[in-house]
Amino acid sequence: MNTWKRNSLLKQSVAHYASCHGTDAIHVVWSESDRPSSKLKNYLNKIVIAKSRTARKPNFRFNVNEEDNLNNRFKPIKDLRTDAIFSVDDDVIVPCDALDFAFTVWQTAPSTMVGFVPRMHWLGEKKNSHAYYDYGGWWSVWWTGTYSMVLSKAAFFHRNYLDMYTNQMPASIRDYVTRERNCEDIAMSLLVANATAAPPIWVK
Repeated sequence: MNTWKRNSLLKQSVAHYASCHGTDAIHVVWSESDRPSSKLKNYLNKIVIAKSRTARKPNFRFNVNEEDNLNNRFKPIKDLRTDAIFSVDDDVIVPCDALDFAFTVWQTAPSTMVGFVPRMHWLGEKKNSHAYYDYGGWWSVWWTGTYSMVLSKAAFFHRNYLDMYTNQMPASIRDYVTRERNCEDIAMSLLVANATAAPPIWVK
């Protein structure tokens, strides 16, 4: 779960996802200059225990980073017990039953991305002998009835893609994300598409 100076939203999201039956662990990607306070840690740990509906409570952890960088959300995570990663922003609440359904879909195609936020891109005009792509948001998807990617703000993917993003993807792409403070979700979507030569799956 990616967060940035929105502790009230973080508390709501952690409480919600802790209540979902299939949640094995919740990792909060923390990139603020100040480390998470003991008060916040204790509160969230108590919330996870209180909201969990299973005998084995979800593991809760902050993944604290030294710098503010959007690439942090895709760093490999140690000691994971599952192959599936559900990447989500702190302001996105996916109902537990929808989450369960998306996970079931992902299990049928674990090499691809299965998500809730579709987007569209298409080949644009050539400029100076270079090909450029245009990018469309939700309205492009709605208008055309098609999509070409799902964003990592609410999507399942295999944990192997964390290592591929951090250690195998061309550094120039991560450098662009660092410089522009944007597009890490598009980079992950394209990485998965390049690795699989398969489309993502949008779950409504």
